[in-house]
Amino acid sequence: MRFAIVGCGLIGQRRAAAIAGLGHLTTLAVDLSKERAVEVAERWGARSSTDFRAAVEAADLDAVVIATSHAELSAIAVACLEAGKHALVEKPGGRNLAEVRAVADAAAATGRVAKVGYNHRFHPALLKAREIVDRGGLGPLMFIRGRYGHGGRPGYEKEWRFERAISGGGQLIDQGSHLIDLAHWFLGEFTDVQAALRTFFWNAEVEDNVFLTMSTAEGRIAWLHATWTEWKNMFSLEIYGREGKLEINGLGGSYGTESLTFYSMLPGMGPPETTRWEYPFTDRSWETETAEFIAAINEGRRPIGDAADAVGSMSVIERVYQGALR
Repeated sequence: MRFAIVGCGLIGQRRAAAIAGLGHLTTLAVDLSKERAVEVAERWGARSSTDFRAAVEAADLDAVVIATSHAELSAIAVACLEAGKHALVEKPGGRNLAEVRAVADAAAATGRVAKVGYNHRFHPALLKAREIVDRGGLGPLMFIRGRYGHGGRPGYEKEWRFERAISGGGQLIDQGSHLIDLAHWFLGEFTDVQAALRTFFWNAEVEDNVFLTMSTAEGRIAWLHATWTEWKNMFSLEIYGREGKLEINGLGGSYGTESLTFYSMLPGMGPPETTRWEYPFTDRSWETETAEFIAAINEGRRPIGDAADAVGSMSVIERVYQGALR
């Protein structure tokens, strides 16, 4: 399969490496920086451009990875889908609900596959957790508790993520969107959302902390906190059922070794039966997610985490921002 990478920064380069690792080809690299586009193109034996329309117009492409800042994601994805290419769009797929919905609508109208890059679903601990939940290992689910954060770096408030016109918002739409996507994946659609947005530390127009309580029509609850003031990077997701609990910690690298612990309730309750898995190897979620995108194209089906799923997550984000819940 032949790919274009539009946006050759860190994430675009990770996607290009995943494509090569799966035995497919990057034939076009696009970036506003000519030097960066050329660098990535030379690494993977591709041609380069500084204009995304090169990917739209190319006749030798099957799919496009869009890894730009949030402001460009939707428009580029829609143009590529309408030109007959499949699209893997980095999360959150756009700055707002209208932009993400435009991607989902274009995919439906053209019959192309549009996947939004919520790669956390494809971390091994999360995939194992999904397997346990699907086989009934926790019994009926009750609630999720999630925390995710990092502390930024000097000058972080001057980067594009802090410019609302480019990013669409702050930590809610950044790492918060990953937590919302995971909670939605396990618990389903949220009908009630309560939130508090705060800017505690960074001198910025957007929030550096978000606190969410969300519930489904069936009464399941997700209680989430995403922060840019977590001075030691951390990721924690706990999934509670009537018959057990799953605890996922770490994502590798600065977030610590990724692990999954399964606490299975015994008939007499008390201390549970405990099973633990650790995943100390390099983060493979990018390759696993890209493989799922390619498989969905080849099999003519919806991928796990498609644009329609991203609409659900963005619906929550937009309700918070429009409601000015501060």
